[in-house]
Amino acid sequence: MKRLRVFWMLAAILGGPALSQTFPDHPVRIIVPQPPGGGFDLAARVIADRLGPFLGQAVIVENKPGAGTLVGTEMAARSAPDGYTLLLGGTSNMALNIGLYPKLNYDPVKDFTPVGLIVTWPFMLVSRKDLPQKTFAEVIDFARANPDKMTYASGGRGTGQHVAAAVMAYSAGVKMIHVPYSGAQAAYTDVLGGRVDLFFDNASTAMPQVRGGTVRALAVSSAKRYSVMPELPSVMESGLAKLDMETWFGLFAPAGTPAPVVAKLRDAVAKARALPDVIELFGKSGGAVNSLSPAETEAFVKLEAERWGRQVREAGIAAE
Repeated sequence: MKRLRVFWMLAAILGGPALSQTFPDHPVRIIVPQPPGGGFDLAARVIADRLGPFLGQAVIVENKPGAGTLVGTEMAARSAPDGYTLLLGGTSNMALNIGLYPKLNYDPVKDFTPVGLIVTWPFMLVSRKDLPQKTFAEVIDFARANPDKMTYASGGRGTGQHVAAAVMAYSAGVKMIHVPYSGAQAAYTDVLGGRVDLFFDNASTAMPQVRGGTVRALAVSSAKRYSVMPELPSVMESGLAKLDMETWFGLFAPAGTPAPVVAKLRDAVAKARALPDVIELFGKSGGAVNSLSPAETEAFVKLEAERWGRQVREAGIAAE
């Protein structure tokens, strides 16, 4: 991995000037390290549709799930640093994995250059609609009195959904059984079918289920209440557990991508995320469009990786 990265970086340095002048002259792809239907996929497809006109080329989304978020993320890290392959990075693969895996085959900070953050959502804790416990407090009370009787789903081991629920349970001093699935859609199949009790999902994909009456909303992971459902309490304010977590998504280029190419990509992302329809689309699900500067974005990603790497290790959460 290290030798390959050095090779690509040398190639980028030697061919950088010519590449930056013609970039892009063919379609750009965004690797999404999760299957269709979840927050990763939604963020990628919304931004991809709007990036094309600003770049003058098609922007294609490729879902590369596997091993949580490892397969797609490692693929992006090994890609040529020419601007034509980008990664849809988020809390899971750019921050949580550092604590979840003793040894990663990529470094979220050293192996990638942030192009731009796109959107931030809280996680929303939902339950099967026939769960006897109808509030967050009732769920915690039941779990304390009945260790390992309450189950929670996730879109896979090591995902933000898994960590949000595990950190919540750890800080509340309760034991629940984790039931991992291959993505959010698969998890919802069993939650809706009444076979799993809880799911701490991205609010953007949880909201349609809540509005459709197929699940019951209990709490949100952010320190503040959710703008779309202000009546819903946060885990933090309940006083029963400590959790201040939001899921964010952005685009990342492999390290060594020529600065002029990164600059073009950053400019296109900034213009795309500022479009009124993008702000409105994300806003309907409670998402906040992220407009941090490149320097602020780099600092933010580094701090998130340090913070969540530490918290995940302290809580004893493992991806395997």
